[in-house]
Amino acid sequence: MASGFFALLDDIAAIMDDVAIMSKVAAKKTAGILGDDLAVNAEKASGFISSREIPVLLAIAKGSLINKLIILPIAFLLSAFFPLAISIILVLGGLFLAYEGAEKIYEYFFPHKHISTEIKIQEYTEEEILALEKDKIKSAIVTDFILSVEIVIIALGTVIEQPISSQIVVVSIIAILATIGVYGIVALIVRMDELGYKLIGLNSKERSINKFIGNILVQALPKVIKSLAVIGTIALILVAGGIFAHNIDFLHHLFNQWPSTVREFSFGLVIGFLVFGIVTLIKLLFEKK
Repeated sequence: MASGFFALLDDIAAIMDDVAIMSKVAAKKTAGILGDDLAVNAEKASGFISSREIPVLLAIAKGSLINKLIILPIAFLLSAFFPLAISIILVLGGLFLAYEGAEKIYEYFFPHKHISTEIKIQEYTEEEILALEKDKIKSAIVTDFILSVEIVIIALGTVIEQPISSQIVVVSIIAILATIGVYGIVALIVRMDELGYKLIGLNSKERSINKFIGNILVQALPKVIKSLAVIGTIALILVAGGIFAHNIDFLHHLFNQWPSTVREFSFGLVIGFLVFGIVTLIKLLFEKK
């Protein structure tokens, strides 16, 4: 009886080890998307008055959890009854990521021309401010839904050949960690300047360590958000290229002598600009009509 109990414990430990290993692999695969998710949400959660930043962030995080509760069961059902759909969605998601990355690069080198308009200072009522806040939260949750689909599908793609029970555990872990990790870091980022101002106010001396650190934190916030946007763009292309390299047979055997990072980035960049060109052409044709 005792030996049977210890054998069961060994089996459970082995399963947990397998889950930990698979979760680690899935986390690496989704790291690129998480980088973009972080950059997008840091931008979406900033721009509010100090007292509203955390409540807004909590509202977006709650929406993100609801998104994942919707996406996860659908993904597991597809994996169980129509696994080919996971590969198809992966490739389609890769095309979207590659397009998004290419669009960001194009926008950086050829920014849209903005028509100069006279800026009018307008005072908003409390109801109007709350309405604008709700609109921004809804927009952030919609964006999160798209990114959550990509995170779940990429994580699921790494364990698609495993039993459905392992898939559920691993992908659920990644989904929860993605939400807690991303929004936890975003909360730290958006409060960085507030902490800086508090440090500056602690000391009346012109030269003090508090003011020095405080000024660094205040000045660093916009640079951190901008850096995250650049890192997120590179990550998007790398993730997309990795999807193409592992799920498209022709590309899987192409340029195998190249380093994997260079190879995947090249695939993501080339295909991204091809998709971007096609989408731009379609838009131009519709505009002419």
